[in-house]
Amino acid sequence: MSALHPSLAAGRWHTFTLMEQLANVGSEVERALRWRSKGNQELSGRALDRGLELLALTISDPKHRGRLRELTRLREVLLDDFLGGNRYGSTEASWHRYFHPFALAAHAPHAGGKKT
Repeated sequence: MSALHPSLAAGRWHTFTLMEQLANVGSEVERALRWRSKGNQELSGRALDRGLELLALTISDPKHRGRLRELTRLREVLLDDFLGGNRYGSTEASWHRYFHPFALAAHAPHAGGKKT
């Protein structure tokens, strides 16, 4: 299977901060949630696939070795919500609460985020 984000998979992803990485993962999760709420499973699945690829790149980033438990648990809960039985009880609101702070931090100049 080819990479959905080829330039990021080629190494550029590892130049981002953790906040930037998780903000981007969160953007794809938000898209997946939005499409799921509209009943479009195809587009929801595509967004989820992109988010999972970005999360896999984050997990493979050597600078996050100390965060593997949280990152792999995040992947587990995402898969449970979208493809499993949602035994963890994830909701749209819980995903917003998890990812929103990363988006804010990624855009804060003092936190290493890029100014836009």
